[in-house]
Amino acid sequence: MQKESIYSQMTKSEQKVAQFLKELGIFWSYEKPVYIWDENNRSRVWSPDFYLANLGIYIEVCGSENFDYDNRKTIYNKNGFDVIFLHLYKDKNRWKRHFMNYLKLITRFRNERFSNIIGKMN
Repeated sequence: MQKESIYSQMTKSEQKVAQFLKELGIFWSYEKPVYIWDENNRSRVWSPDFYLANLGIYIEVCGSENFDYDNRKTIYNKNGFDVIFLHLYKDKNRWKRHFMNYLKLITRFRNERFSNIIGKMN
């Protein structure tokens, strides 16, 4: 019996992101759970669509205008998770650039934090 592919569990948008990450040589895990505190300080387990293990960054693939992604973004930020939200349904040609821009932004922010920590040790 042949094992079902992880790709068969993904939406079309998630498959596009997975392929793009593969082309970039970025290792990812699909729907790796995270423990969060929600807006009412209740504990929850959420599963962002992708976890980029080598970068410590999550990706949420946004597939609908009818879902409150702003609330998700707020909760992830409150819990200290770096999550890039990709809205493939809005503009099918810009999401890759959006991903790369946010990846640079997160990396720059982390480097600045690290420099500040190192500076305190000197």
